[in-house]
Amino acid sequence: MARTAEKAESLASESQSMADALERVLAVADDKGTVQWSDVSDDITSGEWGRLIEQGILVDVDGEGFVVDDPEGVRDALGISAPEPGDDAGGSSSSGTSDSTSTSSSADSDDEDSGWSRWDKMAAVATIALFLGYSQAPIRNTVGGVLDIALDPLADVLPFYIMILVLAVFTGLNSTILQGKLMNMDKMGEYQEQMQEIQERRKAAKERGDDEALEEIQQEQMEAMGDQLGMFKEQFRPMVWIMLVNIPVFLWIYYMVQTGAMVAGEPPVMVLPIIGGIESWSDRIGPMWAWIIWYFVCSMSFTQIVRKALNVQTTPSSS
Repeated sequence: MARTAEKAESLASESQSMADALERVLAVADDKGTVQWSDVSDDITSGEWGRLIEQGILVDVDGEGFVVDDPEGVRDALGISAPEPGDDAGGSSSSGTSDSTSTSSSADSDDEDSGWSRWDKMAAVATIALFLGYSQAPIRNTVGGVLDIALDPLADVLPFYIMILVLAVFTGLNSTILQGKLMNMDKMGEYQEQMQEIQERRKAAKERGDDEALEEIQQEQMEAMGDQLGMFKEQFRPMVWIMLVNIPVFLWIYYMVQTGAMVAGEPPVMVLPIIGGIESWSDRIGPMWAWIIWYFVCSMSFTQIVRKALNVQTTPSSS
């Protein structure tokens, strides 16, 4: 029993989230007698749940749930007092209300952090509509014509290849800023650490031949699939807003080339390294048009420069 208290104290000292996890499972066990993953899945991560089982804080009782091995020792480690006798019903009611409110607030917070708001969904619909502009001339001409009102004065002054370069820098800056603002790298890092921890515990259990632990870890992996979906949503959400801005710019360039609205000048319109002179922006170099290749070269190059200059991280750091 004393060893359970020591383990609880060690876990609580690791991080505040582990201390909260201990307190949460203890509260549910006091209220219901046993605690199951479904009782606490909204409040703690599957990684924290697995640690509590692995350290022996939670003990399986014939498949009916888990009990806290040494409740008094865990309370001492957390510095909390035992519930007063007679408070179970009232305490359970108020606790249930409090837990419900807490869970609701947590769900609302998750929706804001990793869920898609109404504006995100509207942006996704608009992006899909803009995608159709690549194959539907009326949409492309409409978007290109509207943007041409703002971009035509600049296009009259600058050579077309410089115009493409300027727009590539703009779209690269836009992508970098939106990724930095909308992508939660801390949350994505937590997802990766959680999955890595489960994999490490699975490997250790496999090496020592612990079939029971392997079954529990496999169940955790299935439950963690929701976290994987959350990570995917974190990655894809900024892409919707990036494309909402970048696709119209791309369609304007397409519109200018297809309609011949831009002045190409005497051939060659540009000389590309290795490829050589380009007679027209609509010339094909392999499967792609020349203007697409020039746009992507400019965009990829300047996007990397902008990311370095603004110190924007686009991948979660591993701890």
